This record gives sequence, C-alpha cells and structure tokens, in this order.
Amino acid sequence: MKAQPDYSIYLVTDDGCLHGRALLDCVREALEGGVTLVQYRAKTASSAEMYAEALQLKALCDSFKVPLIINDRLDIAMAVGAAGVHLGQDDLPCAAARKILGDDYLIGVSAHNPAEAAAALQSGADYLGCGAVFGTATKADVKKLGTEGLAAICKAKGLPVVGIGGVTADNYREVRAAGADGAAIVSGILAQPDIRATVKAIVKVSQEFAK
Repeated sequence: MKAQPDYSIYLVTDDGCLHGRALLDCVREALEGGVTLVQYRAKTASSAEMYAEALQLKALCDSFKVPLIINDRLDIAMAVGAAGVHLGQDDLPCAAARKILGDDYLIGVSAHNPAEAAAALQSGADYLGCGAVFGTATKADVKKLGTEGLAAICKAKGLPVVGIGGVTADNYREVRAAGADGAAIVSGILAQPDIRATVKAIVKVSQEFAK
C-alpha cells in the first residue's frame, strides 16, 4: 500500500497568480519555504506545454523530496511519473481513474459536501480536497463550504482531508482547527510578494497541529 504524503501545506499552481514571475521560480521559493505537496494545474495550456512544464516541476519537486500531483490529467501524470492526480466532480470518475492508474498512484477528489466526500471514499480516493472553505477567486462557480461544513466532512471522513478555497497565512489555522489534515493554497502563496516567507509563516502554524 502506498504511503500517504504530508498534506499539511499543499501548493496548487495557477499562472494567473504569478504577477509576471516564472512558475518554476515561484514553486522553488515555496518549496524552500516548506511546502509539503505540489499540484500542477494549468487549465489553458496545451498537452505539449503541460508535459514540458510538468517534467520540469517533477525534477524540481524531486530535488526537495516533495510529491507532485497533476490536476485532471492522468496521461500527463503517468508520462512524467508524478505521484498522482487530483480529480474534480466533472472529471473522470475516481473508480475509472483507478482502473487506469492502478494502486501505486495517489488519487485526490474534490468534495463540496458530505455526500460527495462519502462517494469519493467508496470509489477509492486517497484524499479529499474540500471547499471552498472561505470562497475563492480561482473557481467562481464553487459554493462556500465554510469551516463548519469542513468540520462536518472531517468528522466523518475516513480519508485525509485538505481544505481549499481562499486559504491564506492568516486563516490557515482555522482550516486545521476544523480537523483538516492540511490546506491547499493557491494565491495565498503564489500571489504574495515574498513567497518563501509566507510559506515559513504557515509552517509555524502547521507545527502547532503536528501529531
């Protein structure tokens, strides 16, 4: 059985947050700060562009011994040897993805309510990405879950839970206090002027919840 990674500080990439900076440079700064998991998300890139960039990110993450997850794309994940994929509710179903990937890959599933969380558990997911906890600018169509909704999923989870949606260094503690194993953070890290320092501040809070 594959080992579960450290979900505590889960960086999700978004080119729209970089303010003209290079993605690899920003991810490197985040890794230097202490990010524990990286998800590569590139909604507008071609397959060739995604493959090339994912290869570079895989090498970078490997140098920090941090797993790389690919958003949506099983083919890219397999082609670059990533640790796994993250699937939304409109993506390929988890059970179908598992048939393709086998048991060696991590599969994360987005869940916006307890019913979706339970379905993901039954379909063989390895972890849940639950939100939007505080609302989010990156996915305008996602309803706000809130910390109470997150806590309800965490209580009945059966799987590691990562809170996502509007998480920043200022509210990260609330996500962990709700029972989540970590938080997936996009602009709360990548849009900050000092990425490394921002992550280090989150690491300090995360250490309060270390088991």
